[in-house]
Amino acid sequence: MELNRKTGFIGAGNMGEAILGAMIQSGMSEPSMIYISDVSEERLDMIHRTYNVHVMADNSKLFSECGIVILAVKPQQMGQVLSQITGQEGYAVSDQKLVISIAAGVPIRKIEDLLYAPLDETAREKLSIIRVMPNTPALVLAGMSGMSANRHATPEDITICKAILESMGKCIEFKEDKLDAVTALSGSGPAYIFYMIESMTEAGISVGLDPDDAAFLTLATLEGAVRLLKERGESPESLRQKVTSPGGTTEAALNVMENNKVKQSIIEAVEAAARRSKELSV
Repeated sequence: MELNRKTGFIGAGNMGEAILGAMIQSGMSEPSMIYISDVSEERLDMIHRTYNVHVMADNSKLFSECGIVILAVKPQQMGQVLSQITGQEGYAVSDQKLVISIAAGVPIRKIEDLLYAPLDETAREKLSIIRVMPNTPALVLAGMSGMSANRHATPEDITICKAILESMGKCIEFKEDKLDAVTALSGSGPAYIFYMIESMTEAGISVGLDPDDAAFLTLATLEGAVRLLKERGESPESLRQKVTSPGGTTEAALNVMENNKVKQSIIEAVEAAARRSKELSV
């Protein structure tokens, strides 16, 4: 999909860079059609030199001139940034505009409260808002994103947003009340995997392996297990049972995990993350 609309990024951190880089790499957008702003001049200079996109110091001007605006600021900065935009003299929405927020824990209603307040209903209908929960593997084009659109988002807006997200991985559309669960599972999920990799590597060292060998074995095992799961089409339970011989080494290890309630701990951890996401969204 090729976009013929100017795309503006308010915030040029790692995730903002991942998105714009994927858009350019996939051919979805030319660098000349991308505009960025950020509080860090050093960051802006680096991204400008790397991708040859436009730098714009004024968030209000960027918002006004771009048909697609991606809010890639920290959640705690969202109110200030949007208030600055809507507080500018002449703030208006006359043409169709799509706003995509990747700020974790900031619900659509909070963005609407700020962006819609000065607008009449006709202008509001032209301003679509889509909330997205990406994850860090997007930095290597292996991301998993959940998205939820507000009532004014058109089918074209949803298609555009999906295409942007799929340029850096996979995407599923949800109702917004599911995004706390998405945040807990896939948003925070890479950290759980990294934690497991840390633990398995340390375990390998503790039983006598060289640290580099332990790390290599752990990563290769993880990659192989995921590939086997995807290509065989069997459930993880079935594959686990096939590798677990009665009285063998795998059973000995799994017995320890069961006795220590590892599975239950993981479930409780994801539930805790979901609760925290909900608390931050209030």
